Amino acid sequence: MKKQVLLGTTNPSKVKRFRDLLAGYEVEFFTLADRQITQEPEETGATPEENARIKARFYGEYFDAVICNDSGLYFADLPLNDPRQPGLNIRAPQGRRLNDEEMISYYADLIGSLGGRASAFYLDGVAVYNKGKIYSFMDPDTARKRSFDMVSQPSEERNPGWPLDSLSRDKRTGLSFTDGKKLTPGTTEENVILGAYRKRLTAFLAQTLGLNNKEE
Repeated sequence: MKKQVLLGTTNPSKVKRFRDLLAGYEVEFFTLADRQITQEPEETGATPEENARIKARFYGEYFDAVICNDSGLYFADLPLNDPRQPGLNIRAPQGRRLNDEEMISYYADLIGSLGGRASAFYLDGVAVYNKGKIYSFMDPDTARKRSFDMVSQPSEERNPGWPLDSLSRDKRTGLSFTDGKKLTPGTTEENVILGAYRKRLTAFLAQTLGLNNKEE
């Protein structure tokens, strides 16, 4: 029997991400829209992991099993306490929530003020609520190893739910994150880092949700 899991997000890219990660398991996903859940928690955490836990606890009031995700964007060359750091406020860097195009414009200007190119990384936090218990996962070391470049000139292509992909470039190839079909595989080291991270995250999700592998 498939495990029914609520994805605590309205972001289509995040929905696809978790569907892909757990494609090999006996799981049936529901979204907030599927369940007509419009309420949102107040995200008061200091890290992506803390915010993911807050969201998982909140949506656990609606569903027995929940996956939630939060992330922060950080520029490697700025101090973490620099007011220009987006951190957890990627969508609302000046206190006002921005739509996708406003985000692209705001960050293009910011990166322009930093010389037109800046090294950046996403710090990812994931939390699982399962039958009253909360588990969480975050890997800062891997996040820094997977840094990328952000530039002030956006590509014309867009990835729904991930607007800043239009400003992001692969360090090795220089190609935009929106050029998914054109991006060539990274170096062996990059592939190993990414593959190991995905493996750890998938194992975390499967274990904390008690999922069965389809092949077993």
